Parts: sequence; C-alpha cells; structure tokens
Amino acid sequence: MPISGSFNAYGARFVDPAFGFALSWNYWYSWALTVAVELSAGGLIMQYWLPNVPSWVWSACLLVVIVGINSISVKGYGEAEYWFALIKVITVVIFIIIGIFVAAGVLGNVNYGTRNFTTGEAPFVGGALGVLNVFLVAGFSFMGTELVGVAAGESENPEKNVPKAIKQVFWRILLFYIFAIIIISFLVPYNDPRLLGSGSVQDVSISPFTIVFQHAGLGPAADIMNAIILITVLSAGNSALYACTRTLWMMSNANMAPRIFGRVNARGVPMPALILTAIVGCLAFLTSLFGDGVIYLWLLRASSTSGFLAWVGIAISHYRFRRAFIAQGHTLDELPYRASFYPLGPVIALVLCTIVLGGQGYTAYHGDGVFDWGECIGGYLAIIIFAALYFGYKIVKKTKIHKLTECDLSRY
Repeated sequence: MPISGSFNAYGARFVDPAFGFALSWNYWYSWALTVAVELSAGGLIMQYWLPNVPSWVWSACLLVVIVGINSISVKGYGEAEYWFALIKVITVVIFIIIGIFVAAGVLGNVNYGTRNFTTGEAPFVGGALGVLNVFLVAGFSFMGTELVGVAAGESENPEKNVPKAIKQVFWRILLFYIFAIIIISFLVPYNDPRLLGSGSVQDVSISPFTIVFQHAGLGPAADIMNAIILITVLSAGNSALYACTRTLWMMSNANMAPRIFGRVNARGVPMPALILTAIVGCLAFLTSLFGDGVIYLWLLRASSTSGFLAWVGIAISHYRFRRAFIAQGHTLDELPYRASFYPLGPVIALVLCTIVLGGQGYTAYHGDGVFDWGECIGGYLAIIIFAALYFGYKIVKKTKIHKLTECDLSRY
C-alpha cells in the first residue's frame, strides 16, 4: 500500500481511526520538534568557526535552506538526501578504516586493545538504569529509518524499490552505526574529558569521531568532522521537514486536519503544511533562547519519546495487517514483500519500545529522596499527549477497534 503517510494511515485502517489520528499527530509534532533540535545543533556547530555571531543567526539560515530544498519538489528532496547520504557514508567508511589502524597501533603508535571496555565503571556504567538511559538517547539517533515507508507514496516503482531500501537500511545501520560505535568504544573511554557530558569540557566541537582522528595524528580532523556533522544536521532537518509535511498532508486528506493542509502546488509540494511545520519548528527552537530552557528540554524529550510511540504504532499495525490479511481469505504469496520473523518481530519491537517508554521518568529520581516532578512530566509528556489525542478522538467520533475481517485492505 504505497500511500503517503504510511503507517499513520495504516493505524487507522488496521487498528482504530482514533489510533491512526493519535499516531499521525504524534508523528507530526515529533518531527516538528526534531526540526527545532537540528536548528539548535546547526547554530552551535557554526559557532565553532564564528563564535562571535549569535547561534540563532545560523539557525535561521539553516531553516531557510531546508525550507528551500523541500519547496522544490520531492525530486529535489531526494536528490539532496542522496548527496548528503553519500558524504556521510564516505566519511564513516574512512573513519572505520582509520579507526581499525589506530586500534591496532598502526597509526598513533598506541595499541589500545580492549582496555577502554573495562575502565572505570565500564562496560555497564550506571548499571541497568544506565543501560536503559542509553536506549533513550540512542533511540533518537535511530529515528528516521521509518521514512522509507513514508516516502513510498511518492517513490518510483514502490513494490521493487521500497523492499530494496528497507533491506539496505538494516545493513547500513549494522555497518555504519553499530560498527562505528564499536570502533569508538575501543579508542575513546566513556569518561574522556573531551566528551560532552563527561563532567569536564562542554564543547560541541569535540565529538567521538573527532577524537579518533586526533588519536590518528590528523591535524585538521576537528574542522573536517564539524563540516560533516553540519551536513548531517542539514540532512536530518531536511528529512524532518519532509516527514512533517507529508504526514500533515495525509491527515488533511483523511479529515484529521484542516483541509487547507491538503493543498499542493504545481510541483506537488504541500506548501501550507510545509509553512506551518517550519513555523512550529521555529517557535519550538525559540524556547531554547529564553529562561533556563526547561520547556525546550521537555520538548526534546517529547520528540524522542514520540518516536518510540511511532514504532509502537508500526509494530501493532503490522501485526494487525498480517492477521487481517489471512482472516479475509488472502495468502502470503500475494504480498510483494514479507517481513522476516513475523509474528516474533513486531512482538519483540512492541515489548522493547514499551520498556523504553516506561523508563522515561526514571531520571527524575536524583537519589537521597529527591524527585523532580517537572522532569518526570517532561519524560512522559508525549505519552500524555498521545493518550489525550486517542481518547479525545475516540469519544468525539465514537470510533471502535476494527474487526480483522473488516480492516480496509484496499491498495489505495
């Protein structure tokens, strides 16, 4: 079903219209907040080169660029993402090769071995709760893999290209994300004073990738890596804006959002949806400039949490789809693509995401009986909003969970 909006529409078809409504708005504000995150990150990165220019100036420039790319057409978005991805892939390949040489002592003249895996409290810093916290943070970086499905409605020959893209996403995560982290683990201890959050230096310019290049004795590593990180931020902001506009467009066509957001221009771009998303992302970013940024930090956590909620929706929708498909007399041979490990796959995904969501508020406890209710609310804010959207729509529209034999399996 290559329809724009992807799993948000599937939630309404295979589960409950109220579920699809809550998923859609949850996914939209998740990416709208991600736009704000990337605007903030872009401003900080640019201050590495031009520290005297306010970061919000660069954030505004970044917003203009990504809005411009998304205004061209879906082809323009795809072309930009192709080159962004190519640059990132080349960088990671070079990083992995250099990292292996450094770990082996060929570069830098130090044989690191496995000592960083047992330094200090490693490998499980903070115990079980520390491991859970890693899931919360790393989950934000994984978000976006589901965009393969969101873009299906506008892709060429989706029956062939979408399954191919899905398989590539899996192997790229395994190679470029997991393998890169393993290399970093060999070379950079978790308590390195140059890392953000190590309790010493708080410098956005020093990333683990940069530190590895420095270990290799490569002088301009910081400048090169910051340029690459800036491209990564631009790519993430570009994808976030695309996901938002297509989700809002889909909701408008499904009568879940005002009709104006269903309008498209001559190039097929939903400009009203694009403009609203850009405004919301900009307003969310502005909360980081006033007061102590508490509201902004809440929004950041809500963005990460809402991503896990989206994956919960994907797992449930997939499980229900396959059961409905069989219940309505179809056979699996009719499907152009079948996900491996069904039903175990979506069940495990659902369980793991639920565990992570349940642990969102544990950081509110600071020991010695101190509990930060504001931080707790911030951790569960997205869940509260999702529940309000679901039950609110269900009460107003009086919707019911679909029977398997009544799920809409029509292609379009």
